[in-house]
Amino acid sequence: MKTFKIAFFAVAMAVVMASCGSGAAIVATPIQNIDANPIKNAPLTDAQLKHWPAMDLVQDTVPGMSVDRAYREIIKNRKGETVIVGVIDSGVDIEHEDLKNVLWTNPGEIAGNGIDDDNNGFIDDVHGWNFIGDIIGENMEYVRYMRKFGPKFEGKSESSISAADRKDFALYEKAKAEYEKEVGEITRNKSRYEQMLSQLKPVHEAMAKKLGKENYTKEDLNGIKTPSPEEQQQIAMLDQMLSYADSMPEMIKELEGGLKYFNGRLEDNFNMTKDFRGVLGDNPDDLADNVYGDNNVSGPDPTKENVKHGTHVAGIIAAQRNNDIGMEGVARNVQIMAVRAVPDGDEYDKDIALAIRYAVDNGAKVLNTSFGKYYSPHADWVYDALKYAASKDVLIVNAAGNDGLDLDTVNIYPNDQIDNGTEMADSFLTVGALNYVYGSDLVAGFSNYGKTNVDVFAPGVKIWSTTPLNTYEYLQGTSMASPEVAGVAAMIRSYYPKLSAKQVKQIILDSGITTDMDVVLGNDPSNTKPFSSISKSGKMVNMYNALIMADKMSK
Repeated sequence: MKTFKIAFFAVAMAVVMASCGSGAAIVATPIQNIDANPIKNAPLTDAQLKHWPAMDLVQDTVPGMSVDRAYREIIKNRKGETVIVGVIDSGVDIEHEDLKNVLWTNPGEIAGNGIDDDNNGFIDDVHGWNFIGDIIGENMEYVRYMRKFGPKFEGKSESSISAADRKDFALYEKAKAEYEKEVGEITRNKSRYEQMLSQLKPVHEAMAKKLGKENYTKEDLNGIKTPSPEEQQQIAMLDQMLSYADSMPEMIKELEGGLKYFNGRLEDNFNMTKDFRGVLGDNPDDLADNVYGDNNVSGPDPTKENVKHGTHVAGIIAAQRNNDIGMEGVARNVQIMAVRAVPDGDEYDKDIALAIRYAVDNGAKVLNTSFGKYYSPHADWVYDALKYAASKDVLIVNAAGNDGLDLDTVNIYPNDQIDNGTEMADSFLTVGALNYVYGSDLVAGFSNYGKTNVDVFAPGVKIWSTTPLNTYEYLQGTSMASPEVAGVAAMIRSYYPKLSAKQVKQIILDSGITTDMDVVLGNDPSNTKPFSSISKSGKMVNMYNALIMADKMSK
């Protein structure tokens, strides 16, 4: 078995004695160095996989956030204050069995009377606000650039463009190249999936009929006696496919899901003619035009498929604990404020800026922003909103993105970086994603990283959480890592309410755990770096250690 050297903060602090909420003393020691501790090689069970972000690196040898250990050894029966967490996302299924009891309810609003009772500018905003109305699909931002500048620049060369227009022309050319690259790739993938499904479905149906069951195995296939030449070909194809999935129905479902995704991208994300925004009746280039949207934070689709992402994020943060239903969120004492501002496509800067301000003005102390894009025409509006949140002592926890890129070399929005690399706000925290395998594959292959522009890492691969209509699914991405950390932040703010957003951020960074091992980045085995060098803190978030440090800092 391999062992790895782990360096932890505050090893010299042997025991911390302090009060926490109820006045009872905490007796806890920060996680020790585990140089000689053997690392888990056995695969996780289904139960462990569903719960791995809460597990402990020392006790469970899984790189979770020590959530269970924190509740068991530190929180116990202590009482904390209620913290409102704003989930700025695709929307939330507010009727979900594991979320309905942890929702923010606007105390100044009378539901359903059609009146802005609290005079905050939003009518019947009982559980939050929907800034995108009935919109589900949307363009990518670079497609919007093409649509905006195409009539002016299409077919022209740089030499024919005036000096005043060259900046816009360069942006148009960049957007056009991005569009052509992405559309070409999506079209090719769509064609491949269609071809695979057309071949696989009839072969699977024939074999399922022969074997008398849908969920056959490789052993079942190899056990067929005297197969015909046609069956031999079918067996070879199915045997190969079963190397990539546990069953053929699962494989076909994955392929059909991929095909649906590709069609959606072509029909919405890259659509050059459809008017998506018109249903709102606002001007997306005018921030002062801010009366639009509605209070339907679960979106317009009765299947609620469009709010799966936001529902999953909300569950990670605060799915009701100890109710013997579904799963347990990281935090208790939390109320989820649902702010719908992210469509299936790129979000508008205006919606995000107003969503942040809405959440701040209505009492949120932590915001989760699991979205991002590489073009931002009104980035200044979002930057001003980030500064506003900082001025109101609100911590924003942000997903780093899923392209396997070094964010020190490319911009992704939102961010809090000024051109010289300094931060414009000290309460904005960017999170990369961890895998549940502790070793060279510790960092999720899709996760962005960066010594300057990513702050910390947290669990983001195969995360089990709430999905619409009382269901639960595994999803993955830095979108899942961010709410893990938002949950930790909410716990600190609940039990140590006098600590500022800036202090909470610093605690999360300083209290994490690290390793000197090299990790593979961007799914490229030739691209490895020490884990400690790919984020500002060089650490993995650890709630157990964070609460110990918060207790010390609060004195």
